[in-house]
Order: sequence, then structure tokens, then C-alpha cells
Amino acid sequence: MTIRKFLTMAAGVAALAASVSVMPAAADDSKLEELKAQGFARVAIANEPPFTAVAADGKVSGAAPDVAREVFKRLGVADIVASISEYGAMIPGLQAGRHDVITAGLFMKPERCAAVAYSEPILCDAEAFALKKGNPLGLKSYKDIADNPDAKIGAPGGGTEEKLALEAGVPRDRVIVVPDGQSGLKMLQDGRIDVYSLPVLSINDLVSKANDPGIEVVAPVEGAPVYCDGAAFKKGDEALRDAFDVELAKLKESGEFAKIIEPYGFSAKAAMSTTREKLCAAK
Repeated sequence: MTIRKFLTMAAGVAALAASVSVMPAAADDSKLEELKAQGFARVAIANEPPFTAVAADGKVSGAAPDVAREVFKRLGVADIVASISEYGAMIPGLQAGRHDVITAGLFMKPERCAAVAYSEPILCDAEAFALKKGNPLGLKSYKDIADNPDAKIGAPGGGTEEKLALEAGVPRDRVIVVPDGQSGLKMLQDGRIDVYSLPVLSINDLVSKANDPGIEVVAPVEGAPVYCDGAAFKKGDEALRDAFDVELAKLKESGEFAKIIEPYGFSAKAAMSTTREKLCAAK
């Protein structure tokens, strides 16, 4: 082989390698345009209200799809088309190209963050307090309860809330084990405890059904863990994820985000109290 022929072949190989190396970026940049032309985004859901739901007529609702539908509409993608999937199959389905995005209450964990490109937080499961109207003891955190020698908290035995109260320094004799939600609410109404703690969705549901104007909710509890999902995109679709994040931020700032998710029982404040970076780094 002559030197000239070798150099010509080498140049061809280099050019091919360069073209391959830029392909992911090109695909990334074109994904949103592809969805606009398609007219819809394919989303994976779990049919688990209030996160996601499919009505008898096939209409997709739930807090996660409702947020995704509005964001995509603002991006110029007319609608979403959902398919129900088990949680364990969602990420493989996304990676295989069967979905464009997952909008299903798939909480961020470091291992999931390594596999997909999450948006900023959307739906969160934070801790909440049910208290007497006006919060007479000013309890906003488990530490507040620990620091007030007169404050008693009710919590499920062996649950996260009992653990968080004890870890915050609330003495064992001021952490009252409660068998169920109705019992906890009754104990609060009767003055046997000063606060009853459960996750946000559970507390909101309990207080809503009780319809007692003498009870109010504090959520999220200050200093307590917040677990959140986000829209999950395929690695390589970061440009689409970033565009989604821009419109999601506008939605949050305008108050429209709260109007979408809070009727389902979720806290907009909880979603806005943390970030993807924090959640993906949490152990």
C-alpha cells in the first residue's frame, strides 16, 4: 500500500469517526422537532391515582400527565399519548424507544438518575403535620416538637414519622403510636396529641374527608426528607429535558403549577423546595 493511499484511507476513517461522534448531539437537538411533527409525546404511566390515572373512556389524567400535557403544549407538542407500564419496565421501555418520557411518580434515586435524564421535581411526597387551627404551639418541624416540653406527636408505629421524631430528639414518652389515620385525627381533636404526622397526600386526604374547620395542615415539614419524581427522559435527550425544564419553571413561577397538582393533594411548595441535583445525590 502506498503512503498516499494509506493517508487517504486514514482521512476517511477519521471523517467517519467524527460524523459518528456528533450524531447524539444532532439527535438530541432534533427530538423536540420530531415530537412537534408527530403531534404528541408518548408517555409511560402506571395508572396509580393521584399520580396517574386512566378513565373508563381512555382519557389520561392524574397530576403527572396533566403537568406533562401542559408543558408539552407550551413547547408546541399538541398532546400526550399514554401507555400503562409497571414501574420496573418503565426505564427499559424508555431506553428501548417505546416511550418519549416517563410521567408516572417515578421517584428520583441515584441509580435512576444515572439511567435517565430527569426534569426538575414535579410531584413530591413530603412529611406533613395536622394540627389545631392556628397552630397554637407554632410547630413547623420535628425539632420544634422536641424543643417544646409540652408538645406530643402522634405517628404510625415503626413508620418514617415516628423515626424522624425520635431522631429529632422528641422523648419516647411524647411520641404516641397511633394505629390508623382516623384514630390519629380523633386524638388530635380530643387534645390527646398536639400534632399528627403522615405524608402530605395522606394528611391532606384525611383532613379533607374529616371536614373539620378546627384542623389545619402544615406541609412540608421543615427539615424532613422530600421524595420527588420528575419527568424522565432518555439519556441523549437532554436538550428536550432542558426545554421541558424551562417551561416547567415558568409554570411554577406563574402559579399554574399549583393549580394543576394541588387539587390532586400534592404540594407545589414541596416540589419547589428541592432540586434534581439534591435528590439525585441523596443516599
